[in-house]
Amino acid sequence: MTAPQPRPGPPADASTLRLGYGTNGFANHRLDDALAVIADLGYVGVALTLDHDHLDPFAPGLTRRTAAVSRRLSALGLAVVIETGARYLLDPWHKHAPTLLHDDPTRRIEFLRRAVRIGADLGAEAVSFWAGVRPDPVPAQTAWDRLVSGCAAVVDAADAADVTLGFEPEPGMLVEDIAGWRRLRAALGAPARFGITLDIGHCRCLEPWPVPQCVAEVAGHLVNVQIDDMRRGVHEHLEFGTGEIDFPPVLAALAQAGYRGLVAVELPRDSHAAPAVAARSIEFLRAAATGGRTEDEVPAGTLRSASADAAAMVAYPGSGRRMG
Repeated sequence: MTAPQPRPGPPADASTLRLGYGTNGFANHRLDDALAVIADLGYVGVALTLDHDHLDPFAPGLTRRTAAVSRRLSALGLAVVIETGARYLLDPWHKHAPTLLHDDPTRRIEFLRRAVRIGADLGAEAVSFWAGVRPDPVPAQTAWDRLVSGCAAVVDAADAADVTLGFEPEPGMLVEDIAGWRRLRAALGAPARFGITLDIGHCRCLEPWPVPQCVAEVAGHLVNVQIDDMRRGVHEHLEFGTGEIDFPPVLAALAQAGYRGLVAVELPRDSHAAPAVAARSIEFLRAAATGGRTEDEVPAGTLRSASADAAAMVAYPGSGRRMG
C-alpha cells in the first residue's frame, strides 16, 4: 500500500492555505447552524468533533443523519476532517474515558471505528484521534502496549474504509509530542495511513524546536492541522494574538511543506462567543498569511476569496487532554 498523496494543484503560498474551524468551538450551536456560520464567514472546511449534539455516533439513525450532514457540507462547499475529542460522549462521569489505555477500551475502539466509518461516508480528509492520559494504576509499559494494540485496530478499520488517520500528540497524554508519535508509528510498522495531526499551539507549548521547524519535521506525514495560539509550558488554547506564537512564519512553513489539507482553528473554550471569535480568527489568519498586509496591499490574485478557495477545493479534492 502506498502512502496517501497530497492533492494535486499549483504550488501553495501561505495565502492559499485552506482555513477551517472546529465545531468544538461551536458547542452551543446546532450543527446545521454552526456549519452555516462557518461557511458564511469564509472558511472552506470544518473539523467536526463527533459529540452529543454534533452527529452523535451512538444515537439512532446514524446512517440517515450522516447522509444529511454530507448533503449539508456539500451544499455549503465545506470540506471536513473528523475529530474525536468529545469530553463526555463515552462516560458521563469521566472526561475522555475510556481511552485506549484503560482496562477495558472496548467502547473507545468502537467509537473510533464508527468515526472511521463516518469519515468514509463524509469523504473526510482525515480522522483524528489521540492516546489518552495514562490512568494512575496502569504501569507505563502496559499502557504503551494497550495503545499500540488499540491503534492497530483503528488502522485496520481505516485500511478497510480507505480513510487516512491523523494521530495527534497531546500535552499530558501518553503520546504528547512529535518524538512520541514517531515512536508509536514505528511500533505499528509505519502504516501508510497513520499520519500526524499537528496542533500548532502544542508545538509552542512543549516541542523542543521553533514552531515552523515542527512543521518541517513532520511535513511528509502531515494530514491534519489544528491552529490556535499558546504559551510555552501552558496547555491552553488561546485566541490569536493573545499567546506567544508568531504566525506568518508558521503559515509560510505549512505552505513550503506543500501541505494541502485543512488548517482548522481550534478554540474549544470559546463557544460562548463562537461567531465573533470565528470572525476575528479568519481575519487574523488572512492577515498573517500575507505577512500582515491588508488585502489592498497584496498583489492581485494572491489573497483568494472564499468562493475561489471553494472552487479550488472542488478542482483539487482533498487528500488531550483538552483544556476546558
